[in-house]
Amino acid sequence: MIDWTSWLDYGFMRYALIAVLIITPLFGLMGTMIVNKKMAYFSDALGHSALTGIAVGVVFGVQDTNLSMVVFAVIFALLLNKIGSMNTASTDTIISVFSSCSVAVGLAILSKGGNFSKYSSLLVGDILSITKAEIGYLAVIFVITILFWLFGYNALNAICIHKTLAKSEGIKVKVFENLFAVLVALIVMLSIKWVGILIINALLILPAASARNISVNMREYHLFSLVFAIFSGVLGLMVSYYTNVATGPMIVIIASVIYFATFLYGRNERNK
Repeated sequence: MIDWTSWLDYGFMRYALIAVLIITPLFGLMGTMIVNKKMAYFSDALGHSALTGIAVGVVFGVQDTNLSMVVFAVIFALLLNKIGSMNTASTDTIISVFSSCSVAVGLAILSKGGNFSKYSSLLVGDILSITKAEIGYLAVIFVITILFWLFGYNALNAICIHKTLAKSEGIKVKVFENLFAVLVALIVMLSIKWVGILIINALLILPAASARNISVNMREYHLFSLVFAIFSGVLGLMVSYYTNVATGPMIVIIASVIYFATFLYGRNERNK
């Protein structure tokens, strides 16, 4: 008989669980606004920019890759936000081209001399290697996010519904949009080492998209998104331990199953 709690006997698994319990609620919460604002392209480009941030750090001799990633991501997020605010039909194409070029430059720099292998772990992440100090950093961004959400959610929601109307109500649209973009950048960059560049956007989008399939109001939307994100994270971590599969991809697989299940359920409910 399988002991379903044996995985908690190891310190690194307990640290990983704490990290999952911090990261997944952030993704579930921020993902709702990203889905509402149709910013999937934005978060995807931001995730892939991590390699470019590291490359910039290498060029300028920055020892702390996390610092170079965060600084570059904040600048990159503000730039993407600026492009995204342009009233043009090709905005998503411009961001895609800009992002692709940026990633290509990063890959070119990091792969010079065949040194890319030491950065390849960032592609799928490794949450099992997280340390107590790094959990502390995640806890800080968690608190900042909750505070921002408590004081800024109504303004962000108003901007999502009708930007012009929000302006007429005295809401500083650009300020809130930039703050949101910077916060997403910080969350992505501080999580990417543990989640992975290739799948971090999926973790931002899937819980919120699943919640949207079955929610009838905003309260349910946020609640279901948080539940789906945390459930996917904890179950994915546990299953990855017993199957010896990378944790990040396993979490995404479970989140994907939840999405398709809620999609089918929601469609059946609407057809009744």
